[in-house]
Amino acid sequence: MKNNKLTAIVVEDERLPRLALLQKLEDLRSQVEVVDSCDTYDRALQSIVRNRPQLLFLDIQLQGHDTLELLNELQQSMVLPLIIFTTAYDNRQYLMSAIKFAAVDYLMKPIDKTELALAITKAQAIASGELAMPDDNGRLSFRTTTGRLFVETNEVAYIRADGNYAHVFTFATSELVMDSLGSLEKRLNADVFVRADRSTIVNVKRVYKINAKRRTCTLLSLGGKQVEMELSKAGIDNLLNIL
Repeated sequence: MKNNKLTAIVVEDERLPRLALLQKLEDLRSQVEVVDSCDTYDRALQSIVRNRPQLLFLDIQLQGHDTLELLNELQQSMVLPLIIFTTAYDNRQYLMSAIKFAAVDYLMKPIDKTELALAITKAQAIASGELAMPDDNGRLSFRTTTGRLFVETNEVAYIRADGNYAHVFTFATSELVMDSLGSLEKRLNADVFVRADRSTIVNVKRVYKINAKRRTCTLLSLGGKQVEMELSKAGIDNLLNIL
């Protein structure tokens, strides 16, 4: 991957965590250039609009506000940068907040430098249009409520939206992951994973049979396991046109 350094702004209202993060980012200056750090809602709003960074490090909570307010306000006047949330709260509510804005990552304080570097690398890959999902072994990696799911590309049959989450259906089981369908579509290989309809991404390399009358699609694993799924008429038509 090209070393495309990203410009960034840190938004953190507590002094010590802010300084700690800035120090870690200084050690990662080959990947990211911090153009400002902000400790209040108003200053963050002004700085982000003025500097237009590529990446934001956002504490979920600001004194008297939360960063969801900030992001909602920013959306009125600009395209949001990539976002890495930082928080001291291991809470499903905050995970849902991160998913809503298709955050690059969600880091718990105190922030581990290795995890920080990985999150920035992921942001670089997304910014450059390269794939961000596969790990070094060619597996796909998805964030779950308890950690991460690692699965081979050929073992993913399809992915279906579930509100701001998504269910990854393999040929053996299914798992709820902390990504929206839209964010997954951007990061998965478009030659393999195709958005069939509004709620479903299909691994077209594993499509075995399509029944247009019943509106079903059968997918076949390399080991011979079959999974049948229902699709909308538009989804069936899209698959037939692609295949």
